[in-house]
Amino acid sequence: MKTPKKLFCFGYGYTCDYIGHALQERDDWVIHGTTRDAERQAELRQRGVHTHIFEADEAFTHARYMISDITHLLISTPPGDDGDPAFLRYADEIAKLPNLQWLGYLSTTGVYGDRDGRWVDETAEILPTERRGVRRVKAEEQWLSQFHNHNLPVHIFRLAGIYGPGRSALDSVRAGIARRIHKKGHAFGRIHVEDIANVILQSFEHPNPGEIYNVCDDMPAPSHLVIEYACELLGRAPPPIVEFEEANLAPMTRSFYMDNRRVRNEKIKRELKVKLKYPDYKAGLRGCLEAEQYQAAQKKGGSEGIALKKPFIFQT
Repeated sequence: MKTPKKLFCFGYGYTCDYIGHALQERDDWVIHGTTRDAERQAELRQRGVHTHIFEADEAFTHARYMISDITHLLISTPPGDDGDPAFLRYADEIAKLPNLQWLGYLSTTGVYGDRDGRWVDETAEILPTERRGVRRVKAEEQWLSQFHNHNLPVHIFRLAGIYGPGRSALDSVRAGIARRIHKKGHAFGRIHVEDIANVILQSFEHPNPGEIYNVCDDMPAPSHLVIEYACELLGRAPPPIVEFEEANLAPMTRSFYMDNRRVRNEKIKRELKVKLKYPDYKAGLRGCLEAEQYQAAQKKGGSEGIALKKPFIFQT
């Protein structure tokens, strides 16, 4: 009988849940993770995820119990001004783990800052222009120090804008809050959550400690085109185009439009043998809609004659 592999996720949220579900379909994985919410903890435990509350005053003795025998560690916690909270609290414990085979940190392409629409890859200088990006750079440096100082198997994944079932432009359109904002020459990078999960699983199979990977699709695109296509899929009239200068956006939303870059993803294809399931936003939104249709059919007790392909993972 195989010795189970153990994945521990600091910050067991939307993306980690997809990865966890994929591994739970195998018989040789045990999944652990942290949350700050007791209701979320109860829900995850019902689904077989060994979930721990992440508290600010948590004792190191409890940390040892949580992570003592893990083989794979994924960090998805948002950083603060001092960097990643999991690193700040548990770096010494993690450096001593006897069975650790792989460690991954989920960062953001925001570390590249504004490039006036030019293409960047993993060799580009990091020049964050927003506070969020500065915090991510700090966290990346912290985890890479574990590779340089302790030879830990650290991998950095710089994610573009994450979307998927329940968290896509389709949901914004349905909720009546979608806006088509136009800013000349501007494009956003995106990545479907299923493709993120696949990248992580492929990294398990092809580890290369110390490496950094951009995780994004093949087609950076302006947001107004994404909203337009979501409306087309739902059979709704798109909202009117609004110029960025006249949009009266909230400060957080406006900040996303201040950086303009196009991010290359060839490295995940070359080194991790990744083939994107959703190489552009159109394929991704169609996938989200198909996943929703599959879920609806399952709740009715069957597909009722509709030929639907089961998605990679979809929460029911």
